[in-house]
Amino acid sequence: MQKILVPVDGSDSSERALDRASELAVALKAKLIFLYVANVNQLAVNSCLSAELLEAMNKAGDVILTHAEERVSESIETERVLETGSPASAIVDVAEECEADMIIMGSRGLGLVKGVLLGSVSQYVVENAKCAVMVVK
Repeated sequence: MQKILVPVDGSDSSERALDRASELAVALKAKLIFLYVANVNQLAVNSCLSAELLEAMNKAGDVILTHAEERVSESIETERVLETGSPASAIVDVAEECEADMIIMGSRGLGLVKGVLLGSVSQYVVENAKCAVMVVK
């Protein structure tokens, strides 16, 4: 295992996933690829997203990516990726593009009924990723 993709969003479950990924990267001498996806699909109104809002979302993503890099050991090789769009499909696409061996991500903790009705990012990734996926609660 050489590359581990770690989607980060600043949530508690994302932080726990980052900790597990860091432990695994140290043990395996693997590279961590941090991914932040600005979910513009949720915020776009009438298919029009202002440049200012997009810039603010990218700045927030940059802060979260910097935090992820600072949280792991300096001995771990890291890379950062900032995407916009649907988080679920972006995670799967980036994993394939960077040839990740594994995705380690947090779970939002949706209940069974809510998860079935609404779906979830982690569920989509588990079902569609071509590599191994670890979901951390």
